[in-house]
Amino acid sequence: MIYEKTTIPKIFQENVKKYPNAVAQYKKNSKGDFEPTTYQVLEDEVFAIAGGLKGLGVEKSSLVGLVSENRKEWLQSDLALLFLGAADVPRGCDTMAGELVFILKTVEAGVCFFENSAQLEKILPHLDELPHLKNAILYDYTQVTVPPSIKVFSFDQIIEEGKKSLDATRPEIQGIIDSAIPEDVATIIFTSGTTGEPKGVMLSHWNFLTQALYIEDKISISSKDVWLCVLPVWHSFERVMQYISLTWGSALAYSKPIGRIMLADFAAINPTWMASVPRIWESLRAGIYQKLQSEGGVKWAMFQFFVKIGKAFSYQKAKLYGLLPRFSKRNRFVDFTTALVPWLLLYPLAALGSVLVFKKIRARLGSNFVAGISGGGALPKHVDDFFTAAGILLLEGYGLTETAPVISVRTQKRPVPGTIGSPLQFTEAQVRSEEGKILAPGEVGILWVRGPQRMIGYYKNPQKTEAILDSEGWLNTGDLAALTWDNEIAIRGRAKDTIVLLGGENIEPAPMEARIRDSHYIDQAMIVGQDQKMLGALIVPNQEALEAWAKENGVSSDSWEGLCGSSEVQGLIRDEIGNGISAKNGFRTWEHISRFAVIPKPFVVGQELSGKQDLKRHVITAQYEPIIKALFM
Repeated sequence: MIYEKTTIPKIFQENVKKYPNAVAQYKKNSKGDFEPTTYQVLEDEVFAIAGGLKGLGVEKSSLVGLVSENRKEWLQSDLALLFLGAADVPRGCDTMAGELVFILKTVEAGVCFFENSAQLEKILPHLDELPHLKNAILYDYTQVTVPPSIKVFSFDQIIEEGKKSLDATRPEIQGIIDSAIPEDVATIIFTSGTTGEPKGVMLSHWNFLTQALYIEDKISISSKDVWLCVLPVWHSFERVMQYISLTWGSALAYSKPIGRIMLADFAAINPTWMASVPRIWESLRAGIYQKLQSEGGVKWAMFQFFVKIGKAFSYQKAKLYGLLPRFSKRNRFVDFTTALVPWLLLYPLAALGSVLVFKKIRARLGSNFVAGISGGGALPKHVDDFFTAAGILLLEGYGLTETAPVISVRTQKRPVPGTIGSPLQFTEAQVRSEEGKILAPGEVGILWVRGPQRMIGYYKNPQKTEAILDSEGWLNTGDLAALTWDNEIAIRGRAKDTIVLLGGENIEPAPMEARIRDSHYIDQAMIVGQDQKMLGALIVPNQEALEAWAKENGVSSDSWEGLCGSSEVQGLIRDEIGNGISAKNGFRTWEHISRFAVIPKPFVVGQELSGKQDLKRHVITAQYEPIIKALFM
């Protein structure tokens, strides 16, 4: 179906008319019970918030800060700003003060929402750098002392002020909604990193809605669905999921990505969908294995047996139904005939395992659960295989902040393992060589994409916008990929530097590597950890400095390689890394280096280094693959 271009408030209001008494949001009360908010009530609240914001001077094209984690008020604030033709500039509560000040200063925000006083207090020492910031709004209000240059309001105050003038302001706000266009800026999301100058990705209403509307080709959604929300909504992944829910008249239930809380909420709310990152599923799998292994005996042995049976059955089923990825042309008849007998033989055992073992696991996710949509990093094969064996559908997707974010996702009815599915409708994908040649299916190169979800550009940064977009509107994802003959995408690595951990945390390695190289004992360093729980590093020491240190400290070895592997040198390097990568130097908790390997052989220009002595990350990763794998075992 071809949809007419529209805006987020317009499509939301259409659903208010269709489903006025349907639940739009579920929020926990002080007792831990979920309380519903209907579409009609949500619209009324949003109009009141918009009226209150209007009284603070928020108007069309205003940019408003929004520093908070996922909660009911976040979406209400977002919609209120969109009702006014304004846009939010969101950030999470883990944002460092310097980065937050940089962002608010760059967009010249006059108003900013804060989750609590702790977030506001981050910027108070830097108000002289934020001359435009005049008003702060706290969701969880507590008294805080501020200078006269800024006023502090509770969220409830904004609502109450908006209600007082609602009769006058509502028609005016509705006029703004009616006059808005799909190309208007809906948000500016600054990319995370420790470079000190994150890029502001400008995304329009239509960037998001082209995914929310055309996702129907990938998954079947209805107004009866409930989405369990556990991810940070300031990231574009969870955000577009919330817009998908509003677009189709379904409900959002707010939870947390903590196993015991999330599983309790599954039981309480019985959701149909959950957007997630790989780490959530890996943690669930690990918890299941740990529990059953601790029980031991027949139960543990039976579990292991049926997991093997489930994996084998799932593979033969995929082969039988033509769901294996075709990186080279496969003979469909041969696949069918070779899979049929094993599938028939495994079927009774797989059915038995489903009843005896996996039924209890599926029950933990409720009776209505359809699938988890996994993004923010690659889903590890062993995790994917386990949940497939257990009969729990995980649909792996892929995207970038610059594409709002979804580019592709596995199709619910025909999920192809080992891929991230085919591109969304009206989205094109090409795999190109470094020279720009379009590669054939199965060949690995850099993934380029083009589609209506592509960003407007980087805020106040045309040079970096031009660097990522070509003249025909194609965007360089910086990821290595291969296409199948059926146009599914398989990510093979990263050509760009950004590392994404299993939890979805984006990390720029260059500043960390520079800090590590501050040590006179370390010449070169490369951060690793793509799709892992934690970061690791390959360290090339300074031979002269290290040998001098060893002599002074009475550390002897028969060879340079032996010295690098000694416990004394390992301890020295660990201390040097820890001193450099620390909170006092502006690094965040997930930027901790948990594992490292000391490499005796230096990186060489023309081999591991480019002519400009930049790290050839994909070359080093391939060359030291066994060592890197060992870091995370």
